[in-house]
Amino acid sequence: MAGHQVKTAFQSTILSLQLADITPLKELNIHVRTTAKYKQIATSLRHIGLIEPLVVFQSSNKYWLLDGTLRFDILKMEGLATEVRCLIATDDESYNYNKRVNYLPPIAEHNMILKAIANGVTEERIAEALDVNVAAIRKKRHLLDGICEEAAELLKDTRVTSDGFAVFRKMKPVRQIYAAEMMVASNNYSTRFARGLLAVTKPEGLVAPDETHKRSHRSTTSQQSIVEQGTDDLIEDFKLVEKSYTNDLLSLTIAAAYLGRMLENTKIERHLLKRHTDILQAIQEVLAVVNGEKESSSAKKQLNQGDGRVASPDMVSDAVSGLLAGPNQKKVAETEDASVVLPDT
Repeated sequence: MAGHQVKTAFQSTILSLQLADITPLKELNIHVRTTAKYKQIATSLRHIGLIEPLVVFQSSNKYWLLDGTLRFDILKMEGLATEVRCLIATDDESYNYNKRVNYLPPIAEHNMILKAIANGVTEERIAEALDVNVAAIRKKRHLLDGICEEAAELLKDTRVTSDGFAVFRKMKPVRQIYAAEMMVASNNYSTRFARGLLAVTKPEGLVAPDETHKRSHRSTTSQQSIVEQGTDDLIEDFKLVEKSYTNDLLSLTIAAAYLGRMLENTKIERHLLKRHTDILQAIQEVLAVVNGEKESSSAKKQLNQGDGRVASPDMVSDAVSGLLAGPNQKKVAETEDASVVLPDT
């Protein structure tokens, strides 16, 4: 079978173009200039300059801006440059640049800050260049203090926040590794989930049991033990379900499609209705559930919240939260840290 040549998305060289020769595809809303993201990018451009080239598409002797709208606007409005480096795209689509963004994980930020400080850059200088408070830089500098290497390795490519790592510090290394594995298995890296794992951790898994384990006065030791055991069993059951989930879902989809096509045959439907009413009713119920799940999943994907009623990776976190929250207990509000390095639009 002959191989197909892959079309490159950019030309192999970077060109320097005048800002006046570049035309944005969209007009920037003036209110964007007051946002924190815009100000951070502006501060970075003032202190460091343009690092990532703009992406443009050439058409009829004009260069259309596909990616880098904020950077282009800042450079032009503040007169920071008259000429910029640009990548020349071979296609005029701008969807992938904003949809397929590789966010910098917190641990990667931590390592970059440590490297900058080792090279002689002060915390104040980093904070000034990124337009953030010095305290935020110090918090990220000490992100992995008290975190064992194994847990840090498991979470190095995830988006666990500094608040989440603060929860991890209250656990002993063995429990940290277990909690990290649970986060990876459930694909949930929220601080709330970390707090849930901390709350069901036995005293021997905590660094300071007396200070950390704030249990309800109404719950006895035996009740807490039941919750802890139930949570561990639930997570283990989830792992077993996760292994067979893909195959089971595929089998269900194929079976539902076959049954749906079968009922399109009016002769078969009439035969079942006349002689096997119970079987027909069961088939219709299965198809109604499957079709309902498809519609629900499609709607939620549009909101970037895919979470059907079938087994999903979020089951563990939801179950843990349910075990922890009583009927009259409010859910703990989660505060996620803002990323120091922000993607451009």
